[in-house]
Amino acid sequence: MDRIRIVGGKPLHGTIPISGAKNATLPLMIASLLTDDTLVLENVPRLADVGLLQHILSNHGVDIMVKGKRPGDEDYRGQTLHISAARIVDTTAPYELVSKMRASFWVVGPLLARMGEAKVSLPGGCAIGTRPVDLLIMALERLGAAIDIDGGYVIARAKSGLKGGEIVFPKVTVGGTHTALMAASLASGETVIENAAREPEIVDVADCLIKMGARISGAGTSRIVIQGVSRLNGARHSVLPDRIETGTYAMAVAMTGGDVLLEGARGELLQAALDTLAQTGTEISVTNAGIRIVRNGGGIAPVDVTTQPFPGFPTDLQAQLMARRASPRRSSRTASCTCRSWRGSARVSRSTVRMP
Repeated sequence: MDRIRIVGGKPLHGTIPISGAKNATLPLMIASLLTDDTLVLENVPRLADVGLLQHILSNHGVDIMVKGKRPGDEDYRGQTLHISAARIVDTTAPYELVSKMRASFWVVGPLLARMGEAKVSLPGGCAIGTRPVDLLIMALERLGAAIDIDGGYVIARAKSGLKGGEIVFPKVTVGGTHTALMAASLASGETVIENAAREPEIVDVADCLIKMGARISGAGTSRIVIQGVSRLNGARHSVLPDRIETGTYAMAVAMTGGDVLLEGARGELLQAALDTLAQTGTEISVTNAGIRIVRNGGGIAPVDVTTQPFPGFPTDLQAQLMARRASPRRSSRTASCTCRSWRGSARVSRSTVRMP
């Protein structure tokens, strides 16, 4: 729509079901390339990126069946995908597809591990700045792949299969960890990933790969060990709830006041953000049904936050926190959020909201 009209000033009440995490769904869909059996993913969010990745995977010969709507189904509830890569017909991912979604570059790992070759376009520009894929390429080279860059394409070959090795990332990279994790699952021998990303989405992908027959330990820590297997099977896996969506709704309730249950949310996925909200005067309780957020309309206490890799405060929730700091009924003090690049850059940006 071209125009959204919002009439505010009222507290929020009710129940909001939390969608499956997009940042876990996309690599999970790509992991389907590792097996010729069917991978069933539940709680898949209804997002444009999911539909786009379906189209990208179909270019490789992947068949995807979306569970049809049933009486009583609601658009905001998760969907179920049955993904079959029984026969990969093309190991090339062209620019016109990869350029639409940077995460689609990750197909290079599974294609290379299973087929022994992959030709994948470099993703090109990104709206939020340069996001190179050099660490992903380095990870594949550590597994024995021969990599060439030609005409904007990464051409990867491992005709005799990938070999286990040691991958030490100089800085934390979620995409690099996803790529290494998937590729190493079918590599012969042991692979050790040092300085691995610890995000819950990494753990979710590892859990799914384990269900498929992979031998992985240490996911969720900075050191992951993978014992390669010759083949992976199909599996059924439910995508974990989206922690950024959870945090966004939690801050909305903290801004307006009210009482909302974030259904299906899991507190351990964003404990740092919940702790920050609690410091500002918001009541938070974690139950079997989800996370309950309550604010009775009292003043908002100031808080300083520095974004960090998981388990720290997520960069993707900084903007929401700053909006919360500018909300009505605020304290007379000054609050600030310091945003430091989680990729290890020395650059620091500071945002301060003064509350008269």
